[in-house]
Amino acid sequence: MFSHIMIGANDVEEAKTFYDAVLGAIGIGPGSIDPNGRCFYITPTGIFAVTKPINGEPANGANGGTIGFAVSSPEQADAWHAAGIANGGVTCEDPPGVREGGGGKMYLAYLRDPSGNKICALHRM
Repeated sequence: MFSHIMIGANDVEEAKTFYDAVLGAIGIGPGSIDPNGRCFYITPTGIFAVTKPINGEPANGANGGTIGFAVSSPEQADAWHAAGIANGGVTCEDPPGVREGGGGKMYLAYLRDPSGNKICALHRM
């Protein structure tokens, strides 16, 4: 459904350090910064990118928005979460763990990146 997701960051280098660690924990290589200062993570299933907002205003997290990353196990979600905390992220929501709902049983871990974007690692059990 999606070709790419791009989020805003106040400091792209800081965001790259954070996302290199978080995405590296789930097997995605380091991002590449293009001539316009944007950082791209290109995978066979889509592209995730980070940029300073084009309008020059400060980046901020979407109220109610979450970007979810698929992981292969609860252990990978925990490694993702730990890498985020160690690289400037802040835990949010409940601690990583199993949740049940309309989508079935899932293992979820939530973080806010250094610019306040809410992200999640999700493993369907």
